[in-house]
Amino acid sequence: MTDFRLKPDPSKVQQSQSGQIAAPVTDILRSPNGHRDRQALYGDALTILEDSGGWSYVQLSKDQYCGYVATTTIAPLTHATHFVSVPATHAYLEPDLKSPDQVSLSFNSKLTALGQHNGFTETALGFIPSQHLKPVGQFSSDLGEIAQLFLGTPYLWGGNSRWGIDCSGLVQAACLACDILCPGDSDQQMALLGDAVALKSDFRRNDLIFWKGHVAIVMESNLLIHANAQKMAVSFEPITDAIERIAKTDGPVLSHKRLPPSKAS
Repeated sequence: MTDFRLKPDPSKVQQSQSGQIAAPVTDILRSPNGHRDRQALYGDALTILEDSGGWSYVQLSKDQYCGYVATTTIAPLTHATHFVSVPATHAYLEPDLKSPDQVSLSFNSKLTALGQHNGFTETALGFIPSQHLKPVGQFSSDLGEIAQLFLGTPYLWGGNSRWGIDCSGLVQAACLACDILCPGDSDQQMALLGDAVALKSDFRRNDLIFWKGHVAIVMESNLLIHANAQKMAVSFEPITDAIERIAKTDGPVLSHKRLPPSKAS
């Protein structure tokens, strides 16, 4: 069966064109006005496969995810030079922290630098504190360090931003920041990421633990981090407690995966 998330529906593909997300966060929907499957962030590159009635059927470049977004959230593709490297930031009207803030952006939003002014980077959205940005192509080597940036972020089904994120969104954010290609949903991640480790093996930092419909990142031998519905937030939890608790609702651990060393190591 064709996975609609990763392969475009041929019946919907017209003459394709490139673009990017121009809203801070936008939902990716299964159908026009349908339910959210995932989200895309400002600057995410995409291919527009169909435009119809105010909706665009697109495929994201970062993970090949397919779905519908509001056409008003798409702009022409530009060359991104920087990305937001902190949990969230503001773009200001002037290169002055007391000037009005224009928009808020989440971690890993991508922007084009137009100049530097008084400790701020000028972009099409306004002036962003330069210490909140890193050059595109500068990667981390520690999934756990990136995931920890999202501690306390509210749980949101299909969420991919600091304003709301789910378990697979957290894993994807961490993987992409470490230059690891990563699909958007936990079943895809379990199938495609890393090498399987025996379920009774010791857990190491940055290992992934999968349950039915859920995934977590190992921080220490008995500590994980995950976006979870119990706390309705990104939080730490002892691994033994999580395994026991989740077994009562969603069943046992299905897979324990170990990722290769990051290229940034």
